[in-house]
Amino acid sequence: MRVAVIGANGQLGSDIVRVQRQDFRAMEVIALSRPHLNVAIPEAVQAVLTACAFDVLINCTSFTKVDEAEEHAREAFLINAQAPRQLAAVCKAKGARFVHISTDYVFGGERSRPYRETDLPGPLNVYGASKLMGESLARHEHPAGLLTIRVASLFGVAGSSGKGGNFVETMLRLAREKGEVRVVSDVRMSPTGTADAARAILLLIEKGAAPGVYHVVNSGDASWYEFAREIIRRAGLEARVIPIASRDYATAALRPVYSVLDNRKASAIVGEMPSWQDALDRYLAEKGHRSAAGLIQAPGAARGKNCPA
Repeated sequence: MRVAVIGANGQLGSDIVRVQRQDFRAMEVIALSRPHLNVAIPEAVQAVLTACAFDVLINCTSFTKVDEAEEHAREAFLINAQAPRQLAAVCKAKGARFVHISTDYVFGGERSRPYRETDLPGPLNVYGASKLMGESLARHEHPAGLLTIRVASLFGVAGSSGKGGNFVETMLRLAREKGEVRVVSDVRMSPTGTADAARAILLLIEKGAAPGVYHVVNSGDASWYEFAREIIRRAGLEARVIPIASRDYATAALRPVYSVLDNRKASAIVGEMPSWQDALDRYLAEKGHRSAAGLIQAPGAARGKNCPA
């Protein structure tokens, strides 16, 4: 099985490539990063993907800067909505499956129990609206071959290139530099390690999961304050973690106060997802931070075969 990954140098994409090389040897990964393919250029998408032979296409590209999307809506919708539509159309024409990565921000946060795949979306910001439109347009183009994977609050070894790192690294840096961090305590979400998300996505592909929407997140939930507190504690740092209200942390984009995702549908296929605390321990160890287990391991590089344009 040949699996092409767009955005292969990003936080999730790089772990999909790495996990495949380690544990899914029956697959062959074609790693396509931005220098190979810019999804914002429709002509490039058509030219590059027409030249590639693949059975599955995983789209890990996204305009992820939530606040900037408020003033750059055109670019956000181009990358998060129009590009997935075109990718889905290409996959349908080639008889390939399309795996599209979406987000918990398609929900508005009005619930107090984890969101299921069947719950009605209601995004609060441009980013969430553009991602929801991407889901809809991709489904319109290729309903029989689409897996929509919603992830949330990702942290991975590669970091988010669009954001200059991830929440874990930001907390560790601030803790070391300032000795304290102030973190929102009234917003709950699903912290998720990209290594676990990558493994689950590849298992869904390997097991031939039915078309549809899947929530792929680590088990459990936390407020950003609780997450920060565990990051600093498990890294063995001495720093104060101070809870603040979201109203005291102004942002350009509104965010849901509750966006925890229910992962039972995916877990029924791939097995129970590890807890976010377990994922965090492994992340800290791999990045060379001191974890609760005292493990230090140098991160490995993710590589994959590039598809010639």
